[in-house]
Amino acid sequence: MNLLTIAINKIIAISANKGWIKTKDLSDRYHTIGDYRYLRTKYFSYILNQNPDISWKSKQHYDEANDPMFNDCFIAGIDTPTGQATHHLKLEFWDEFKVRELEKAPPYDGHTPEEALARLDSIFNKQSRRTLKKDD
Repeated sequence: MNLLTIAINKIIAISANKGWIKTKDLSDRYHTIGDYRYLRTKYFSYILNQNPDISWKSKQHYDEANDPMFNDCFIAGIDTPTGQATHHLKLEFWDEFKVRELEKAPPYDGHTPEEALARLDSIFNKQSRRTLKKDD
């Protein structure tokens, strides 16, 4: 990350903390951050709802005492063959996730966004292979 990007991010953080801006309204000229968050939430719900046997949602982290859930949020996840992929989401979307509810989320395994995407790929690659075998 270059110095200009770091400076812009600091200005955004300070401005948001002071209430001067809402980060969800920031735009790349085509979409706002709010748009992208909404789309990410919807896409993730589609993936989990298509794989309910390995998906879950919870209003608490595994270690709630030392790692409390963010305000007005829940966590949803999917247990892929190569590990978990999770997202924190706004409670207003709770009912859109038609997956099993856990009292507490499984322990976080430290996955990065890149690792989560690779893990989701493992599901789609498996489903693609399954589809190909059915057609053979």
